[in-house]
Amino acid sequence: MQSLHQSPTDPGFVQDPYPFYESARSFGPFFHWADYDLVCTGNAAAVNAVFRDRRFGREAPEALPVPDHLRPFYAVEAHSMLELEPPRHTRLRSLVLRAFTSRRIAALQPEIDALSHELIDRFPAGTFDLLEAFAQPLPVIIIARLLGVPEAMAPDLLRWSNAMVGMYQARRTPAMEAAAVAATESFVAFLTGYVDERRVRPADDLITHLIAAEMEGDRLTTDELISTCILLLNAGHEATVHAIGNGVKMLLETGTAVSALAADRVDATVEEILRLDPPLHMFTRWAYEDIEVMGHVFRRGDRVGLLLAAANRDPGVWEEASRFLPDRPVKPHASFGAGLHFCVGAPLARLELQRALPILFRRSPGLRLVEPPAYGDVYHFHGLTRLIVGQQAAPDRAPTGR
Repeated sequence: MQSLHQSPTDPGFVQDPYPFYESARSFGPFFHWADYDLVCTGNAAAVNAVFRDRRFGREAPEALPVPDHLRPFYAVEAHSMLELEPPRHTRLRSLVLRAFTSRRIAALQPEIDALSHELIDRFPAGTFDLLEAFAQPLPVIIIARLLGVPEAMAPDLLRWSNAMVGMYQARRTPAMEAAAVAATESFVAFLTGYVDERRVRPADDLITHLIAAEMEGDRLTTDELISTCILLLNAGHEATVHAIGNGVKMLLETGTAVSALAADRVDATVEEILRLDPPLHMFTRWAYEDIEVMGHVFRRGDRVGLLLAAANRDPGVWEEASRFLPDRPVKPHASFGAGLHFCVGAPLARLELQRALPILFRRSPGLRLVEPPAYGDVYHFHGLTRLIVGQQAAPDRAPTGR
């Protein structure tokens, strides 16, 4: 197996990781990423196979030591369905899906539309950062409304979320760890009080429905409920901000016609955005027994890195895989995972993109890039630090389609 060196914090890689992925693919389905000391794959078939094989999973086969200073953070992770395997994962996911229903998500469409218009109405004259003005506030406000927490908490939720996801970034430092622990403790304290309040005064919000969710007499514990709320905010918000930013960048740089966002085409365009430049580039899995995948033998306790963004550009699956072709036939991609851990928030993320992007480009037909967008040093996430835009003509301030 070929061993390759590539720092995930190298500035060139941060701005464009795709040449490395293409080089790695040339050595076969698997390669050794020396900087992580990890066997990885960007082969679409291998990624899909590992995602769907129950002999791989998120939980380590043997308990890993947790440093004392990180215990508050990992105490929350211990109840997160993202990090668990059956039977605990099955129980948690089943209970959560009884509250986080497709009907509840679909009912958010008018709110997403209205909020998109409100944010556009507030766009400043001249140049501005579209991330701050649109991509960041939209998903965090929507998830706050969905959970039922005060919208005024959105800045705190955003700050806590950003600090906590720093634990998954290649650039992680002791200072970032301390910030993540502090954010975790603040998040837990707030949600504990809020859950207690909702137990006494139920409302028509997701927290109340999560409290009430029941399966064969079983319900979520308070710790599980808090971890679930944090997961829904952190995973849903962080990924959706990056997806909106990356998508707007892609549409502007390619000069894609607004017709690609028409009602009969927007779903395919959104899937192409998510395929070509996804907000999450790596997930890892542990092997629970000795198993062979496409010629490579994993031993129990081995770990494998699944390179989602590389798999999404596998030329064995997509013709002209590195090009943005919004008219291409939609095929399953790896951006939301697959199998047991397929992202529970995928329907909400898709809905936010499908509704917000057409409204943005309809209301701001002269939107243009003012300076080259730059990606942040946040691997294994992949998103912009700023998206400075201007408008060749003033947007249509008379909201339409509400």
